[in-house]
Amino acid sequence: MSNALLTIGFSTLAERINNIEPPRVSIAHQVFISIQDPNNSTEPLPTNFKFDSVKSSERGVAKSRNTVLRNAKTKYLLFADDEIVFLDRGVKLAIEYLEEHPECDMVLAQAIDTTGALRKRYSKKQVQLTKFNSAKAATYEMIVRVDSIKSKHVYFDEKFGAGVSNYIGDEYIFITDLINKGGTAMFLPITIAIHPKDSSGSLWGTERDLIARAQVFQRVFGTWAPMVRAAFYFKNYGKTNGLGNFKKFVRGKV
Repeated sequence: MSNALLTIGFSTLAERINNIEPPRVSIAHQVFISIQDPNNSTEPLPTNFKFDSVKSSERGVAKSRNTVLRNAKTKYLLFADDEIVFLDRGVKLAIEYLEEHPECDMVLAQAIDTTGALRKRYSKKQVQLTKFNSAKAATYEMIVRVDSIKSKHVYFDEKFGAGVSNYIGDEYIFITDLINKGGTAMFLPITIAIHPKDSSGSLWGTERDLIARAQVFQRVFGTWAPMVRAAFYFKNYGKTNGLGNFKKFVRGKV
């Protein structure tokens, strides 16, 4: 679609590609799918909607999202996964904001779960994103201005995200890298998507979880990371193993 304003960019595994629902978004858009297929799946591609795709043998969702970003040729890019359903009105409102605010490089919106409940606690008002209020971002809540993101050379850090040992934090790192490079990102209390409740929360506070979170804070805050880790640990003390892991978490060596 030559007049498309938006790319909806899916990241999925080959065996899950037919979980993707055709986006019901009225804005002129293209669909791009990054398919990771390390096991040489024989799963057929969907035939009920048009899309472009790239298949690779790589692993890691950050790599897949970077493939989507590199291949996006429209003005805006909305990230997606194979469990998402987008809401037309919310997507239109977010794009309208970006059209009216050319200085804004990225909008972070909100999502509901399949019961209609908000998936997390969101701000009730528009807020500019910083290193201290964007750690809970989900990729399918993010719409980016493609040319600006590419010109600033902001991509997902492939050492983080699902599919690698540091399995969280890729969205947060993306946002903070954008901010560090002079970009502007805004949260808007607009619901753009429906997504099932994540099960990864069951890992919260485990040793694996603390190791991953320690590395995320190191990546974002550098030499200030120990202080941030200490504050984070005590803020979430009830979800951790008491003082048992505190010193190791602060040092970043759980």
